[in-house]
Amino acid sequence: MNRSFLPFAIVLGVVLVLILGTGACLVSGYNGLVNKEEEVEASWAQVENVLQRRADLVPNLVNTVRGYADHESEVFTRVADARSRLLAAEGPEEAAEANQGLSSALGRLMAIREDYPELRASESFTRLQDELAGTENRISTERRRYNEAVREYNTSIRQFPGSILAGAFGFEAKQHFEAEDEAHTAPEVDFDS
Repeated sequence: MNRSFLPFAIVLGVVLVLILGTGACLVSGYNGLVNKEEEVEASWAQVENVLQRRADLVPNLVNTVRGYADHESEVFTRVADARSRLLAAEGPEEAAEANQGLSSALGRLMAIREDYPELRASESFTRLQDELAGTENRISTERRRYNEAVREYNTSIRQFPGSILAGAFGFEAKQHFEAEDEAHTAPEVDFDS
């Protein structure tokens, strides 16, 4: 073997190792971002799943209340409209806004039960109310999981070297599922009315 070829072979070997190492890092980084983006999508699908469960419970709850309070049609209309907006929402931002409207409408629907003692005693109403409360807890849990996945993903695409990969391959920041404006104000409790 020629002695002049030996330094060239070493340099060539080092360059090949660096290229292969860089390529492996790029592939690993890209795949990591894809996995985190898929986790965000899966978490959002679960949020949509529990929001759908909530929307499915609403007609049963409305029909149960309607049997006791036929003259409360405005409340029923608002609940139906809010439910429709939730079902038509596309993405976290629209869903959060629609969810706020449905929460408000359901609050008014639940206030009706105070005027109807027979309704409060109704087994089907109580069961539906319990299911709705359980669903609200699931929504809260899934929103938290979704927001954790978004935080992890957004952090990954903002940190180096993920930011370079994200820019090169078009990974964009995801929206958190934000709390409703009313959640920032403590509710007032009035036992006199």
